Amino acid sequence: MAGLRMTVGVLAVLGALLDRPDTELYGLEIVRASGLEPGTIYPILQRLRGAGWVSDRWEDPEPAHTEGRPPRRYYRLTAEGRARAVHALQHGRDRSGLSRLLAPPRSAAAPTTEAGPE
Repeated sequence: MAGLRMTVGVLAVLGALLDRPDTELYGLEIVRASGLEPGTIYPILQRLRGAGWVSDRWEDPEPAHTEGRPPRRYYRLTAEGRARAVHALQHGRDRSGLSRLLAPPRSAAAPTTEAGPE
């Protein structure tokens, strides 16, 4: 993991990619899965790509043109990236309680009240 700082954002992006490890995801899918903003995920994806953890490709422009949108850039973990991501997420959660930060919010339980003497 030399050269990559494991921030909450990096771990959230890795978690989003690991949720569907055999699927290419485009940026907006990663935004939705990670809960991060686009301006946050794209620099993280570029750092992961530079480190060899993530591969990317542009889709064929024809389907995008037909749908009236720009071509999408798809990302997926490399084999090395997948192994390192699993390790990074486990290590990060163990170290700092990130499992609570990265876990989906739980529904609020009804508060309990104890009746005291009046």
